[in-house]
Amino acid sequence: MRIHTKPAALLTGLALALLASTSALALDGGFEKTPEGVIVTPASGPAKKVRLQVMGERAIHVTATPTDSLDVPPSLMVTAKPGGAFTVEQVGGKVVVKAAKATAEVSLADGAVSFRDAAGKLVLSENGRRPFKTETIDGKTFYAVSQQFNPGTDEAFYGLGQHQNGQMNYNGEDVELAQYNRDIAVPFVLSTRNYGVLWENNGITRFGDPTPYDLASRDLKIFDAAGKAGGFTAKYYIGDALKVTRTETDIDYRYLKDQANWPAELIGPDKKPLAGVRVVWEGAVEAPVGGVQKFKLYSSGYAKLYVDGKLAIDRWRQNWNPWFHNFTTPMKAGTRHKIRVEWDPNQGYIGLLHNNPIPAADQHSLTFTSDVAHAVDYYYVGGGDLDQVVGGYRGLTGEAVMMPRWAYGLWQSRQRYETADQLLGVVKEYRARKLPLDNIVEDWRYWKDDAWGSHKFDETRFPDPKGMIDEVHALNAHFMISIWPKFYPTTEHFKELDAKGHMYHRNIEQGALDWVGPGYLNSFYDPYTKEARDIYWRQVKESLKGFGVDAWWMDSDEPDMHSNLDIPERTLRMGPTAIGPGAEFFNSYPLIHTSGVFEGEHALNPDKRSFILSRSGFGGIQRNGVALWSGDVVARWDDLKDQISAGVNLSMSGIPNWTTDIGGFSVEDRYTNKDPAHWPEWQELNLRWFQFGAFSPLFRSHGEFPYREIYNLADQGTEVYKALAWYDELRYRLMPYVYTLAADTYHRDGSMMRGLVMDFPADRAARNVNDEYLFGKAFLVAPVTAFKARSRDVYLPAGASWYDFESGKAFKGGQTIKADAPLSRMPLFVRAGSIVPTTVVQQYVGEQPDAPLTVVVYTGADGRYELYEDDGLSNGYERGAYSRIPMSFDNASGRLTIGARSGTFTGMRDKRVIKVRFIGGGAKPTDFEAADATVDYDGQPMVVTRK
Repeated sequence: MRIHTKPAALLTGLALALLASTSALALDGGFEKTPEGVIVTPASGPAKKVRLQVMGERAIHVTATPTDSLDVPPSLMVTAKPGGAFTVEQVGGKVVVKAAKATAEVSLADGAVSFRDAAGKLVLSENGRRPFKTETIDGKTFYAVSQQFNPGTDEAFYGLGQHQNGQMNYNGEDVELAQYNRDIAVPFVLSTRNYGVLWENNGITRFGDPTPYDLASRDLKIFDAAGKAGGFTAKYYIGDALKVTRTETDIDYRYLKDQANWPAELIGPDKKPLAGVRVVWEGAVEAPVGGVQKFKLYSSGYAKLYVDGKLAIDRWRQNWNPWFHNFTTPMKAGTRHKIRVEWDPNQGYIGLLHNNPIPAADQHSLTFTSDVAHAVDYYYVGGGDLDQVVGGYRGLTGEAVMMPRWAYGLWQSRQRYETADQLLGVVKEYRARKLPLDNIVEDWRYWKDDAWGSHKFDETRFPDPKGMIDEVHALNAHFMISIWPKFYPTTEHFKELDAKGHMYHRNIEQGALDWVGPGYLNSFYDPYTKEARDIYWRQVKESLKGFGVDAWWMDSDEPDMHSNLDIPERTLRMGPTAIGPGAEFFNSYPLIHTSGVFEGEHALNPDKRSFILSRSGFGGIQRNGVALWSGDVVARWDDLKDQISAGVNLSMSGIPNWTTDIGGFSVEDRYTNKDPAHWPEWQELNLRWFQFGAFSPLFRSHGEFPYREIYNLADQGTEVYKALAWYDELRYRLMPYVYTLAADTYHRDGSMMRGLVMDFPADRAARNVNDEYLFGKAFLVAPVTAFKARSRDVYLPAGASWYDFESGKAFKGGQTIKADAPLSRMPLFVRAGSIVPTTVVQQYVGEQPDAPLTVVVYTGADGRYELYEDDGLSNGYERGAYSRIPMSFDNASGRLTIGARSGTFTGMRDKRVIKVRFIGGGAKPTDFEAADATVDYDGQPMVVTRK
């Protein structure tokens, strides 16, 4: 065999060429195409690898890691798999990945990623890559990560879950995503540029300023009342008697551990502050950095805060349930500003927190920061409008499965029905008074006090649970019951879960007693294995399902291990989970916990819709048949107003079914004492909240004493009673419209509660409106959130004309009007061109399946609508068992076309009476019995012309 050799000079030349090529690769970065997208190796920067995975026409998954490994844990939120057609090409120093309706560009130099929409317009760009900071938890390596996009942007941001600070547009705002009673973390944000970002992280995340807020002394120089540096002057009173004066570095009684800081002479034998203590802090703060200073007052009890003599905060919360109240104030560097805080704690909590101003470009950006992560990991979701962006989120995380139809009627609840007779008495009273009702709810503590987690009724108060629920059903109502992930160690259920390693132990090891009776040791189960979830569901099923329970109220699933713990201690007590540290999975508990019950119910009754009400939520929870509520809010006007932006943003986070405790859960003494001086305000607050509730996705009355039943709020015949009954009936009149909205959340990725920006994106004035919303596309809802207000300013979005629902008067959009708001009515407007199907008042949903429809047409613009109907209970809708009746209105000719019905389902009425009303020219929408035409509809097209 002859061996051929090359000249040495030639070999040297090849080696030099190869070296040059390798150097160019190192300088410019490289990439490889994969079946799912590309993997880029940047030439420089913190990320060693940047992977892009195409997730369909509009979505792209980005993962940037500080090592060469792309082995990150599977997503808990995202159920979709990579897929879809795409192309890859190198253009200059970028790799371009193009899907059908979304394009990503990755810099080979530093791995920065940017995105273009279907039209090729640049909409989102990473602003470089921040360093990865190594963290070690339970022996595992994690990274603190932060990613900024679009610095200096003027786009508006929405979503992020539920946050009760009156924030609608999050551009320029700071939001911490950390599950808590009343705060729901969903790491998904939408932009008016018609894209969304789903941040792939299960732990605590910050949107906005990456720096967490902390006690004011971290950033500010603090002076006492006399001007001496070192802290605030704190004065402690009992009544008007001054008991203690001292200097305190900060205002800080935030957590249980901080209660040890109370003056010893004001601590009682129960080791708690004495009753009647109040505190006043006075002094001044000086900022080293000028600009708009950002503060949070974390408080419960009564708290007032003044800056330079001007009232900035005036809030009350129940003592065990403090929350953050944001405020800002401009300050020049080196100048002092007076601070005064007045606090009646009632054994509550308080803390004054601060963050320094950051550059405007950074404040007005899209920035996510997580302290416990494996990588910078997120999904870009594009769309032609915000509905398509919501649809893209659900395409990644799961469809919003349908609730049973009865869930959209009125629910009556109380904290709590103590006996079977109490509960049944309420249903009977609603029926006797002909007040529509569909759901009665049994709250916590139906068990014996020492048996939390047994899921067993106390037989002395509920001697025949099945008989009780059978009677509820005989009264044509449904029954929901509260179940918790919490257990006492003495219960058999705890012991079974613990024997399998599925109970968290630290709460018990720390000796944490709850608030029931003498207090009991307790803990929560770990749902992060299928075995644990299966055991939990079996325990619930065997204990309760057989009685005929219709729906589950899954309370305290943040989880709230023990109120008023600090975050580090909370993370310890909710872990370690079966799949990692509590800090890693801090926000994901409600998603995993509810999935076990949803899947268990589906296995038990595959063709019956499950229904779960959860206090907390996370990305993807809509796929578990879950509705969310806003937690233990308080009965105050400012809290009522905060519900509006909280509910809208939760809905825009892709979770459509949401509700509140109508009237507020916790109540001030001035109401619980039924003081005649305050009772009218109590009635008015409940009525205004009830009006709002009638136009919320779910219509639910609940709270502590005084009782919230309509007849307990007001005497029959009074103005308040009549108004409550009117809105109850109105909800049922609108049920065809409401249920079609509900169905469209599944079939068309719709949202029931809609920010104005969703339907009026070109109207920049609509972006920041935080006290109005759209209920579907037809109704503009403007709740009244001030005592004795009998009018309010209402902004009518531009691009439409609007009818006052009460009077029928028409208004042009693009203006703010002074709307009438008598006690009995909430300002409500309907967009011209809307087609709204209604029906007669029924005592429960589906009482009269043959009841006529009244189709109300709001003239002045063309309109289209499709009425949806199905059997209301089964999962047949997933298989096409439903009908649609299309309707269209041509304003020029005055012709309403009722089109051919499509589809069918069991129980469908082939023929029905349809009445038609045309609103315009002085017709009043509230003349419910009026009709301009009546037709017999048999599923075939027909036309009704306005006379």
